[in-house]
Amino acid sequence: MTQIAVLIPCYNESLTVAKVVQDYREALPEAEIYVYDNNSTDHTDEIARQAGAIVRYEHKQGKGNVIRSMFQDIDAQCYLIIDGDDTYPAENAREMVDYVLKDGVDMVIGDRLSSTYFEENKRPFHNFGNRIVRGLINRLFKSNVRDIMTGYRAFSYRFVKSFPVLSKGFEIETEMTIHALDKNLNLKEIPVRYRDRPEGSVSKLNTVSDGMRVLGTIASLFKDYRPFAFFTCVMGVLEVIALCFFLPVFAEYLQTGLVERFPTLFVACIIGLLGMLMWVCGVILSVITKKHRQLFELYLVMLKREGSKK
Repeated sequence: MTQIAVLIPCYNESLTVAKVVQDYREALPEAEIYVYDNNSTDHTDEIARQAGAIVRYEHKQGKGNVIRSMFQDIDAQCYLIIDGDDTYPAENAREMVDYVLKDGVDMVIGDRLSSTYFEENKRPFHNFGNRIVRGLINRLFKSNVRDIMTGYRAFSYRFVKSFPVLSKGFEIETEMTIHALDKNLNLKEIPVRYRDRPEGSVSKLNTVSDGMRVLGTIASLFKDYRPFAFFTCVMGVLEVIALCFFLPVFAEYLQTGLVERFPTLFVACIIGLLGMLMWVCGVILSVITKKHRQLFELYLVMLKREGSKK
């Protein structure tokens, strides 16, 4: 098993990929550096190969698909993943790797937002989106992670081999963070410098469409990982709607002794029952989720034994 694997997902990063490979080769000379090309049309793969990287290909478009292939293909004690756009200097690479190899941390997060991100990033909607996502996840999952969507992370073997990659695009970072929080994995954040892309290098992240995907992912994962809280919220909304229909009918009944709007009363009762059914669904799914967490802990024990054999 490789001790350190540096993973660089790339899509049309010909301007920067060679420098990124060289910088991390100098920072981690013992590491194997992999560049996964995701249908680039600007010879990114050739440039990376000339720079000394091991080049592989993922033909399903999307960063999530690339990371899925990386995590399945490569066995290492420590995985360091970075973007190929030269926005993350290599100066923190050794520290991040050491936290995994020496301190047993499962995921080290390179925290841009506590450093230079807001000064360097020239896209105000990206800055706003990062704040929104951070606030949502920390509130929903009762955490205090400072940078949810950073592309600079280090992972342990057990994290990589136990992480079910479901996302296909840029929402993958959000999924990683929620997985670590939900499964109580050892998580560490360190501030890292961030620099904006060099001139001529274009971001592949679409602020609106990818932002909506991230928000959708948060909602979906909240439902999957916190079903009782999610369905209790749904129940609350439905019960409020039911009350809005019911109270005028009830007030009219108190005044006249008659129920003249039976259809409204019927709708209120149906919505109220649906709310209760949502709550029952939350109770049932929370029991299933707890069982999955128990099985996950047993799976981690198996992974530890497998990793020690390799």
